[in-house]
Order: sequence, then C-alpha cells, then structure tokens
Amino acid sequence: MPLMGSFYVGNSGLQTSQNALNTTAHNITNADTKGYVRQQALIGDKGYNTISLNLAGVSSRQTGLGVTYQEVRQVRDVFLDNTYREENGRLSFYSTEYDAISEVENLLGEMDGASFEGSINDLWVSVQELSKDPSSSVVQGLFMQRAYAFVNDAQAVYQGLCNYQDNVNLEIKNTVDKINEIGHKIWDMNEQIRKIENGGMEHANDLKDQRNELLDELSAYASIEYSNDSMGNVMVKLEGHSFVNATRVNEIGAQIEETTGFYDVFWKDAATRVADVNGYEHYITDNAMLFDKEQEISSTLDTDIGKLKALVITRGDHRANFTDCEGDAYDKISSSIVMTVQSEFDKLIHSVVNAINGTLKEAFDNGDGNYMSDGNGNALQVFHRKVSDPAVAEDWTKTETLFSVSNLVMNEELMQTPSKLSFVKPDGQVDYATADKLKNVFEDMDYTLNPTANTKLNIKSFYAALVSQVANDGSVIKNVRDNEQLTVDSTESARQQIIGVSTDEELNNMIKFQNAYNANSRYINVINEMLEHLLTSLA
Repeated sequence: MPLMGSFYVGNSGLQTSQNALNTTAHNITNADTKGYVRQQALIGDKGYNTISLNLAGVSSRQTGLGVTYQEVRQVRDVFLDNTYREENGRLSFYSTEYDAISEVENLLGEMDGASFEGSINDLWVSVQELSKDPSSSVVQGLFMQRAYAFVNDAQAVYQGLCNYQDNVNLEIKNTVDKINEIGHKIWDMNEQIRKIENGGMEHANDLKDQRNELLDELSAYASIEYSNDSMGNVMVKLEGHSFVNATRVNEIGAQIEETTGFYDVFWKDAATRVADVNGYEHYITDNAMLFDKEQEISSTLDTDIGKLKALVITRGDHRANFTDCEGDAYDKISSSIVMTVQSEFDKLIHSVVNAINGTLKEAFDNGDGNYMSDGNGNALQVFHRKVSDPAVAEDWTKTETLFSVSNLVMNEELMQTPSKLSFVKPDGQVDYATADKLKNVFEDMDYTLNPTANTKLNIKSFYAALVSQVANDGSVIKNVRDNEQLTVDSTESARQQIIGVSTDEELNNMIKFQNAYNANSRYINVINEMLEHLLTSLA
C-alpha cells in the first residue's frame, strides 16, 4: 500500500478509538442514571484491497483499509424485559388488592384493638340482662342504648367501606389519566427517535432508554404487548387493544355512571359519542369497556395483571348490601373485597334487626292487639327504616325484611321512652318467654356467612367469621404479593447484570481503547517519518 494510503489506515484507527472512548465515557457518566442501558461500540473491518488472487493457495494477497466504527448498540435482553414487565404488572395487581384488604381490616377496627365486635357483645349482654328482669325500666333503657350504639357503629363501619370505595373510584380516574399521559409520552418519543434515526447515521439510544423506562412504568398499570415497526416506532397494545400506534394514541376514557357515581373505564375509539338535550357530550360504552367483568382472574390465563384492573375489581360496580349475599348475586361480587365485606356485614346487621324486630312482632301477633303495640295497631319495633319522603308514611309491617345499614334508624318513641317496651302483659304477668326468645335468637345457629360457606353461625359468631375471612384472604394475597416481589426483584437483578454499567469493565475498555489510540498515533508518526525521510532523500 502506498505511504499516503497508510495515513488513512492510521486515521481510521484514531477516529474509531476516539469514538469508542466517547462511548465508554458516556457509560461511566451515566452509571447511576435511572433507566440507562449501557452502550457497546461495535468495531469492524473497513474493507480490503486485493493485490493478487491465488486460487490454489490458502488465501489471496490483500491489504486492509483500516477499521470502522459500525454502530453503538444497547445491550438488552428481550426475554428479561418481557418477563420483568409481565411480573411487574402482576405484582402491582396483588399489591393493590393487598392494600385494599389492609384498608378493610383497618375499617373493621381489628388493627387498633377495638372492633365492631364490641358493639355486638354489648348488645348481647343487654339482651341477657333483659332476659333476667324484662320488666325493669333500667334494663330496658340499657337495651335501647346498646341498640342505638349498635346502629351508629354499624353505619360508621359501612360508611367507611363506602368512603374507601369512593377513594378507589377517584384513584381509577387518576390511573386512567396517568396511563393516557404515558401513552402520549411514548408516541412523542417515537417521533423524536424516528427523526434522529431517519438518515441512518445516528442512534437515539438515550431516547430509547427513556422510552423503555416508560414501558416499564406502563406495565405496572395494565397488561401490555409491544413491538417495533419498520420505522422504529414502538407499537403498544394495552389489554389486547391498540393503544399507541404510528399515527395516534387511542386514549382510555373514564365516564361517571349516573346511577352509581362510579367511573366506567372504556376505549374512546370504540365508544359512540352522543350529545344530550342540553348539548353535553357523553359516550355510549356498551361495547367499548376496557375489562370483561365475566373474565376469570387467573395467573394461568394472565388475567391478574395491572393496577387498573385491581382497582376496578376492588371498587366493584355498586354499593353492596345483604341482597348481594344471596345465590348468583354473590358470584358477581365475590372478586371484590370491598363489595364482599359490604354485603356480608350488611347481612349481619339485617339479621340482627330482623331477629329483634321479628321476636317483638311475634309477641304482638300472639297478643290481644294491645300488647307490644305502637298504639296505632302495629307491632312495636325497635328498628325502623328511613322514609325517603317524609310526607309519606312508612308501613313497617310490610317492609321488615328490607332492613339494611343504609336505611336503618331507631324507633324515636322507644328511644325517648324505653319503658314502652314493658314486657308486661295486660294481665300483669312479666313476659319472660319473649325475653328468652330474644336471647335465643342470638344463639341459634341459623346463619351462614355467604352462599358458598357451609359452616353454621349464630349472630355472636357471625362477625368473628367475617373478620377471620378477611384475615385469611389477606394472608393469601400477601403471600402471592411477596412471591411476586421476589420474582420481580430477581428478574430485575438479572436484567441489571446485562444492561447495568460496570465501572470496572468500562475502565478496562477505556485503557484498551486508549492504548489502541496511542498505537494508531505511533503508526501515523512512523509513516510520517518514513515519508519525510523519503522526501529528504529525493531533495
């Protein structure tokens, strides 16, 4: 090769070594940058000049034209990325469910050492005292006070569950907004990366790191699938539906359902937009819902992924009551911890109220029309239902089976004058039999926690069974969450071994490329000296 051509060989080595040093320096600088993936310089042969062909020999006579800096690539493992994002979504699902169970436990009061069970026990003690001396006005007053405390505490617990349901509902809206925000960021990153790499000269690796960080974040909120198109865009599917494509972001909508006040989560591009008589636009979402409510939640089916789905399941779709704790209705709410506890707790209150009111009504029915009467020809009842319209009188005798925490009030006349609950018959005899029946209804094993439970319970043990069920569910979910945390941590550790920057390795690369740079510099100096000697000799 001519001496002047040898300069180009040395120069290619200098440039390649300098670029490799820049890549190494970039890695070291970003060693602690969150989401940064180490970059690797790929160096290859520039080409060869063939001097002569020797078909019979081992090789032809060729001279190299130097080296070239082919590209800077990110060091990633696609399998580990996919595994991390899937397990991260599953961890987020069970973490959200465990947070819900922990909140329900707090609402039931078990974490503070004082629970609603105390109200039930106090009411039970007052019934026992009533059975000993039913004609005592002091005992009657105590019974009404304990019944009043029972109602207040029950409504406080149920309202706490409803408030938490509302908080989850707001979190659903915030999560939908966050998902849409991430989608737009990914789309913007696609645009920036495509503009930089369009000429085929540069690689937007730092922007790709940010885009991958967004995919990691998005994976915690919902189940995602993603792929790269021929232009370098990342196409994202969320819950099986196109979310980010080359031209747009298909946003998720969150619209309040009028009857419940809860947000429906749906795909805007699949819903029908209509305007009401006042000109306000809303969506018809029947065929555009994000999640299938009938879908079984299972790790085998990969349907237990994402915070948003866990929030929607946890919240449920309405305020549950005792009617949801019957037959097929329970199957529809059983996946929601909040609705399950709402319905079972309301069933307890419903049972207590009907047991007490039913016993007093039985005494009225067996009497002469005056005993255990409210003075209007109806049975005297401790508990009443709220009247939705104060102008409309309530017929308690026809609505006794519809008592729920949300509509429960005390009999104001009995609260003011407990002695009206006299337990003394018109003939002057004390009605011990009714008082004993009142005690027995607390002890009879006539109840089950829900339609799927076989264990018979009495009123005293019903609440303990409810709390135990919540605790058992919490223990199971906690174990699943902890196992998922270990899986995510181990996957991330394996991923970091590949994508993370090792300063020791980078320092070794720096020394290697620095030596290569120095060697090329010396090579050029030698060629320069040879050329100078040649020119001097010819002068």
